[in-house]
Amino acid sequence: MGAVTQVIQAAGVSPTQATTERVLHVDLLGTAYVLDAFARVIEPGGAAIVVASMAGHRESPYAHEIEHALATTATSELLALPFLQPDRIGSSVHAYALSKRANSLRVQTAAAAWGKRGARVNAISPGVVITPLALDELSGPRREWFEKVREVSAAKRFATSEEVATAAAFLLGREAGFITGADLLMDGGVTAALRAGELTTP
Repeated sequence: MGAVTQVIQAAGVSPTQATTERVLHVDLLGTAYVLDAFARVIEPGGAAIVVASMAGHRESPYAHEIEHALATTATSELLALPFLQPDRIGSSVHAYALSKRANSLRVQTAAAAWGKRGARVNAISPGVVITPLALDELSGPRREWFEKVREVSAAKRFATSEEVATAAAFLLGREAGFITGADLLMDGGVTAALRAGELTTP
């Protein structure tokens, strides 16, 4: 199919859509496989984006040993980590947050391997974006929490997919040539509200 110059990994399931196990397999393990596979074929000058989530910032930072394991454990061994066992995690909400934090950490680590090929890889961590996935969440059991999110965030609204696409286009383009291993948090101020104590985790 030709040279691979740009990659966007946007596959994922939400806590309302899936079980804890399914979230871990799709959002965490699936992303790790994509990072590994395309690190071997990306063209020099190429770039990639992993769509993570503000959820990866919601419960972080985790303990140092957990973050180190999420960032560096071989993909084939990831789901064997003790703290990633479904009975230890509990709900799919926590599985989602852990998975998205892992996405950001693995992008940071993967930037070294991608750099050896003259390529870059970054993450974007959006807040609530009006997509079919978000609509499932907005009509699910955490609906009231999401309404509170909109109320207390600095932006006072949810994002559009076009806004995420604009950020992705920048990170994939030449203007961002010095940016790699980064995670762009674009949540309209939701994480700020959490840090300031104006919002609690769901």
